[in-house]
Amino acid sequence: MNNSLPPELLRVVDANLNRLKEGIRVIEDIARYVHNDKELSTSLKHLRHLCRIEPIEELLASRDSVNDVLRPTIQSEMNRTDLKSIVIANYKRAQESSRVLEELSKIVEPTLSEQFKHIRYELYTLEKKNILGLDQ
Repeated sequence: MNNSLPPELLRVVDANLNRLKEGIRVIEDIARYVHNDKELSTSLKHLRHLCRIEPIEELLASRDSVNDVLRPTIQSEMNRTDLKSIVIANYKRAQESSRVLEELSKIVEPTLSEQFKHIRYELYTLEKKNILGLDQ
């Protein structure tokens, strides 16, 4: 991503890129280690590896996690009753983050925007298959 985004928008990109990768990783690890689902965990790993923006130094320079006004845990984040609720929450987290990245990338790099759109739609597809599979 080039320097045409102001630092505060780079901070938004950095936070959402981290959130996207973290959300995918949670789902991936549950699929891999709890459900032994090689196909799903491989698909998620592939998507997670697509979640890249270069150069990373711009994003790191914009990071200010110490002063994040929503850093403390909010109550709704504690409302997880089982693994399924964790999986659902992390699909939503990843989908929302990929949408933010898709939109902001349109300003500076439309091909990157298409990449995040692809990731978002793949997450929708995997979510349906994964969640409906958990109900069986």
